[in-house]
Parts: sequence; C-alpha cells; structure tokens
Amino acid sequence: MSHQSSAALLALHAVRVTGMASTERAAARYGLPQAEAHELLEDDRARGYVRRVEFVDLAGWTLTESGRTEDERRLAAELALTGARPVVQAGADDFVGLNARLLTAITDWQLRPQPWDRLAANDHTDHRWDDRVLRELTRIGELLAPVCDPLAAALSRFEGYPQRYAAAMARVADGERSWVDRVGPDSAHGVWLELHEDLRATLGAGPCVTPS
Repeated sequence: MSHQSSAALLALHAVRVTGMASTERAAARYGLPQAEAHELLEDDRARGYVRRVEFVDLAGWTLTESGRTEDERRLAAELALTGARPVVQAGADDFVGLNARLLTAITDWQLRPQPWDRLAANDHTDHRWDDRVLRELTRIGELLAPVCDPLAAALSRFEGYPQRYAAAMARVADGERSWVDRVGPDSAHGVWLELHEDLRATLGAGPCVTPS
C-alpha cells in the first residue's frame, strides 16, 4: 500500500515544491483541510521554518534555510521508515533523460534561432516549428507516467504529476498555448519544475537530478 505522508510533512513540503504558496495553495497541493494547513504553517513559522513574503500583487509562504533542512530531514526519515529510497532513486535516474528532452523542448518553445541571432525569441509564427515542439512535449508527457507510477505506489505524495501535465497540454491543444510555460504551478513547465524539486528534495538535493 502506498505510504501516506503526515500532514506536517505535506504542509511544509508543499511550500518547498511550489517555491512560494498561499495557505490555500499549500493546502490544496496535497488535499489538506485549509484550517489544518494554516495551523501547521503557523507552527512552522514559529519554529523558523517558513516566513511570509509579499511582492506587488503576490503573497505567500516560503521556506527559510532551516526550513529546507527540516524538510529534507523529514523526507529522509520517511524514506528510512518506508524503505522507498531505491524506488525514488530509480525514478530520479529515469527522470534525468526526460528532463534533458524537456529542457530542449522548452528552449525551442521560447527561442527560435535565426541566422543573425541564435537567441532570437520565438514569435510563434513558424507553425511547423511550434507543432514539432508540441509533439515532443506531448511525447514527453506520455513517458511521464511510467516514471511516476512506481513513485506514487511507494509514496502517495507523488501522485498526480502525469495527470496535471496532461491537463496543461490539453489546454495547449485547445489553443491556450501559454499553458506550455506560463508562470504558475499548473502549466506543463510548472508541473515539471515541481516534480524536479520533489525528487531533489526527497533525495537530499544532491546531484542525482540534472537541474532544470
């Protein structure tokens, strides 16, 4: 049976994988009741693990350095308890190759090299170029489930990544092409970055996963 992480672990880890999260977002990330997530994050703030930040129109929780350390301590304890480290390491190893393909595809979505400028922005007027990139992004999504399914079978908090990626690409297929890489956790690239950070954090942020 897939291991269910504690609410305390999930609340803190939700902030880790999203980078910055409102209480609502942190609660929703792993299906926690909002009141419980709020209480847990306030406890984490009292311990120095998270802090509130505000920008012009954004506000939310972020991890402190001690919070990152504590998150990794809790994740390591969970791996020791469940014996899931080999499964997660195997998933991370499989992810590396897909990550390299994703990086290339996202770069090709954002840049369209020209003879006079190798770093020219992609203005998305070359439909053959864009269609090729979108086919590659779709293929990558089809290969994500075999990577994530064993992870989710061991640790339930890894559930949902392939489905969220597919949902973003479905919106792209419906003409909402900003969902490839728009800022936010539920674009295709945003989902990918969360999975990347999830694997890094779970394995202690080591060199096992090529950075995105």
